[in-house]
Amino acid sequence: MDEPSRAPSLGRREFAGPLAAAALAAALPELGCGERADAAAPRDAADPDDRAIDRAGPRTPAIFAPHGGGPWPFVDLPFGDRREQDALAGYLRSIAALARPRAIVVISAHWEAPVPTVLGAARPPMLYDYYGFPPAAYAVQWPAPGDPALASRVRGLLEAAGFATATDDERGYDHGTFVPLALAYPAAEVPTIQLSLIRGLDPAQHLAMGRALAPLRDEGVLLVGSGMSYHNLRAFGAGGIPASEAFDAWLRRTVALPPAERDRGLTRWFEAPSARAAHPREEHLMPLMVIAGAAADDPASIPYHDTLVGLRLSAVHFG
Repeated sequence: MDEPSRAPSLGRREFAGPLAAAALAAALPELGCGERADAAAPRDAADPDDRAIDRAGPRTPAIFAPHGGGPWPFVDLPFGDRREQDALAGYLRSIAALARPRAIVVISAHWEAPVPTVLGAARPPMLYDYYGFPPAAYAVQWPAPGDPALASRVRGLLEAAGFATATDDERGYDHGTFVPLALAYPAAEVPTIQLSLIRGLDPAQHLAMGRALAPLRDEGVLLVGSGMSYHNLRAFGAGGIPASEAFDAWLRRTVALPPAERDRGLTRWFEAPSARAAHPREEHLMPLMVIAGAAADDPASIPYHDTLVGLRLSAVHFG
């Protein structure tokens, strides 16, 4: 997927109006999530030196979290029922209880680049990489500071592992970052950077990226893979339920395996039951590969296992 453009007019698009959950399968392709992009909105953020963030501490977890669809927590959308939305929002809020990190690195499903690329701005803007939503969706703010020093550290770790890398000083936080983290860390006080996926979406490459980043977990950095364990916009709704259940069951079994077996299974994820029905394109699964690579020998846990629009979703934590 090419990097989204930053054309400036999408915030003025009108929403089509309320849709029943039963019509969501038809509606979601029209409510874009990362397929077209909005402008990066300017914003102010406090200097990270003014933030009272704890430094080193226990080893931080590495987590894969489902971020839902578009700006769902911030606008009234026909995206599942209230119980489902509340369950996902409750899980995302619970992330803050896992650790008080000095910084966060997010691998978002909504950013792909030719080489692993880090967000380098000290004060990243917002990137509204969705379209067709109500105006409130383009007013969401999550003004967390960036961390150029951490961006440099990430590049150094990846380059030591043989990756070519790059920095993007202009890109902002996309909704794969600001949706989950605005719920988990609403004060927006923890310095945060994004790291791109690699175009081509090779699972072995992304596992290797995670292995290279594992030392960050001993430096007070929380690694967050933001994606979805099911992501087929053409089959949201009842028609996608069997595939979501089959693939999710395989995923939960696989992440629970010993590390070497886990990595072999994830590398060949496309052989899993209903794999391509669950992920016609695998960008929303690749953040899990990075997180699994960073897990080392830590066992997996499944802190969230629920449904959205009836479709089975899971979060996976290591450590």
